[in-house]
Amino acid sequence: MIQMQAIISGKVQGVAYRAYVQESATELELVGYVYNQSDGSVLVVAQGAGEVLKEFVEYLHEGSLMAVVESVAVEWGSVGKTYDEFSVLH
Repeated sequence: MIQMQAIISGKVQGVAYRAYVQESATELELVGYVYNQSDGSVLVVAQGAGEVLKEFVEYLHEGSLMAVVESVAVEWGSVGKTYDEFSVLH
């Protein structure tokens, strides 16, 4: 299991993007969280198998129906803290 962290920029707050990310991650059996940042971007931390995480990154580029994703900056790393589920943090 590895971990990826992504910062998603664009019109990604107030457009059901976090719910979309949580649904996608749960469908792919990933754990971690998604969080709206104060600068208007969204932070995603996900853990799982490398191939599944790569597929998840494609989902992040697509976004919810009303979202306009301008960029997805991804960092890969090893797992520090492990999570039990995929959560939407407020």
